[in-house]
Amino acid sequence: MSGVGSIPALPRAPERRFAAYVFDLDGTIYLGDELLPGAAETVRALRAAGSQTIFVTNRPLQTADEYADKLTRLGIPATTADVVTAIDALTHYLQTRHEGETLLPLAEPVVHRVLRDAGFPITAAPAEADVLVVAFDRTFDYTKLLTAFQAVTAHGATIVATNPDPYCPTPDGGLPDCAAMLAAVEACTGARAEAVVGKPSEHMAAAFLQRLGVPAGDVAVVGDRLATDVRMGQSLGMAGILVLSGATGLDAIAGSPVQPDYVLSGVHELAAAAGGEALNGITTRPESR
Repeated sequence: MSGVGSIPALPRAPERRFAAYVFDLDGTIYLGDELLPGAAETVRALRAAGSQTIFVTNRPLQTADEYADKLTRLGIPATTADVVTAIDALTHYLQTRHEGETLLPLAEPVVHRVLRDAGFPITAAPAEADVLVVAFDRTFDYTKLLTAFQAVTAHGATIVATNPDPYCPTPDGGLPDCAAMLAAVEACTGARAEAVVGKPSEHMAAAFLQRLGVPAGDVAVVGDRLATDVRMGQSLGMAGILVLSGATGLDAIAGSPVQPDYVLSGVHELAAAAGGEALNGITTRPESR
C-alpha cells in the first residue's frame, strides 16, 4: 500500500455495506462510560439497512450479559447473544482442550465465577493446578506471580491466557492489560502460553462467525487495534477496518506488518455505507430496506 503515512492516501470508509459488522468495544464504540461520537446512530443505521451487528471484546472484566446491559444503557440496544468476550472464548477453549482439569486463575473474580459455573474445578494451590489461566487482572501482585511461578515450574501447569493486549484504553490513558501479566509469568517461568484465546485468535473468531451464520467475506471487523481487530478479520477473509478513536494512532500504520483494508477517524464514518449521511460524527438514520 503506497502513501500509508498520511490519511488522504489511506483507503477510507467502504462504499459497500457488509452483511455483518463485528465491533470492538473499548476505543471503538465507547471509551469508559461514554459512547464515542456517532456510535449509537451508526449501529442503528446499519441494523436498519439489514446488517447484523455483534460486539467482541478482549476485556475479561465483565460477562457478555453485563456488556449487553452496558451497551443498552448507553443507547445501543443489545442482548447477551450480541456480545462475545474473551471469557467466552476461554471457556470454549478449555472445554475443548482441558475438560475436567483443575484451573488456577490469575484473574479477577468474574473469571473465577464463569469458569466455576462452567463446571471446572478451581484452586488457589499451585500443586493442584493443571492449567494456569492468565487474564487482565487489576489485582495482580507479587503474591499472585509467585503462585503462578510455582504452579508452572514446580508442578507443570499449562498456561492459557485470555488476550494479547498490552494495555486497555481508558479516558485517562489506559491500564496494563493481560499481555503485561502474561509477560511476567513467562519471564520468570521460561514457559510460553499454550494458547491466547482472545482476538486475534481463531477461537474468538469461530465464536462470532458461528453466531452470525454468514460467509467471512461478507463480514467486516471494526476496531482500534491493528494486531488484534484488523489482523483477526483479515486472517479469516473478513475486511479489517481500523478506527483511530482508540489505541492506534495514524503514525502506527506505516510501520505495521498488518495493513487495514479501511481507515476511519471513527465508527460514524460507516453510516454512509448503510445509506445514511455522516457529518461531524453525527449520522442520520436511513429508511429500512
